[in-house]
Amino acid sequence: MPEPVDPEVYARMRAIATELWPLAGHLEGFWGVEIGAAGPFVMMSPVGRHESIVYRVVRQLEEQIPRTHPGTDVIAQSGAEIEDPSIGRMRRPDAVVVPLHILDESEGTVDAAQIMAVVEVVSKNNPDNDYIEKVADYPAMGIPLYLLVDPRKGVIFTYENILPGPDGPRYDRITDYAFGDDVPLGPWLITTSDFKRYT
Repeated sequence: MPEPVDPEVYARMRAIATELWPLAGHLEGFWGVEIGAAGPFVMMSPVGRHESIVYRVVRQLEEQIPRTHPGTDVIAQSGAEIEDPSIGRMRRPDAVVVPLHILDESEGTVDAAQIMAVVEVVSKNNPDNDYIEKVADYPAMGIPLYLLVDPRKGVIFTYENILPGPDGPRYDRITDYAFGDDVPLGPWLITTSDFKRYT
């Protein structure tokens, strides 16, 4: 569980992250800036099979949201940067479910408390970021649903039901699936038969 962070300390980390954004924009490929347990860092967003899975998840969520959330402006999309200064975290999930008006109101990062679900597809190089750090960060940020897809092993995990714990908020219900399964995530169902494993 992330510890509360002094606002002045976070302001310094945020200033460093702001300076890193232009640098990330000049690197080859697609890079993003996050603030994790060790502070600000630049990370490369994978492409290929990683992005094809993100696309398939977002498309399926978008198809189901009009039925599960009729009359709302809820959307699924990739690329939103979410932030919780109280615990000193800024993350860039592979995809989020969020009301569109929240994105309209934001000129930078999005308040993590407004996020309804996050999706992460594990990269080949840095699996601990998704399996350890974000499993702690996302419930601490108040995000009720976390879908973790691991193309290295062909497995999927859903994390739900935030409960208080001695070390802070944690997901109480963790369910594992394999590529090919239909995976329930809150009110949605993600079909994974077209997901491809990394070679």
